[in-house]
Amino acid sequence: YRLLTIVYNIYVYNMNSGSQDVNPVFLQQLRELDIPEEAAKQALLHTRNVSAEEAAMYYFNKLENEEEGDDDLMFKMVFVVNMDLAMGVGKVAAQVGHAAVGLYQALQEKNSWREMAWKWDHSGAKKVVVQGTNVAHLLELQALAMSLSLPTYLVQDAGMTQVEAGSRTVLAIMGEEEMVNNVTGSLKLL
Repeated sequence: YRLLTIVYNIYVYNMNSGSQDVNPVFLQQLRELDIPEEAAKQALLHTRNVSAEEAAMYYFNKLENEEEGDDDLMFKMVFVVNMDLAMGVGKVAAQVGHAAVGLYQALQEKNSWREMAWKWDHSGAKKVVVQGTNVAHLLELQALAMSLSLPTYLVQDAGMTQVEAGSRTVLAIMGEEEMVNNVTGSLKLL
């Protein structure tokens, strides 16, 4: 009975203290499971830092139970093709592929971008290909996207086939759908 009272008092203290600290050892263990840092912290807080195992179970159960269309934001990846270049259909497809891979690799550089990529991937991985006018247009769109803190990747061709080396062929942009639409929403689909 005495042990139960002590545990209850610790529980009440933790509930009333409002502490937002997480156990760093448990946090590291969750990160090693590729759980995004913010999600790992929230899972630890929800489980009151009992253990990494409890937090992991909470996190994965929450993922399974989330329904599509919750109040979570929708994300998309947009590819803006430089229409000023004389690229065939196969070349455009290859350049869009380069842009997708390049942007996805860039997304791994920041925790917040990794989490965005995870949400994008688990909500259907929406991708759209649109027409850009020329290299100046792509650079303008990239600058606007970067000013909105959206990750971007601009493909520069190696010049082995249809276009000159260094040609900027495709701009990839990723982010919350409404934010990306502020940059590319007026462009025509390819």
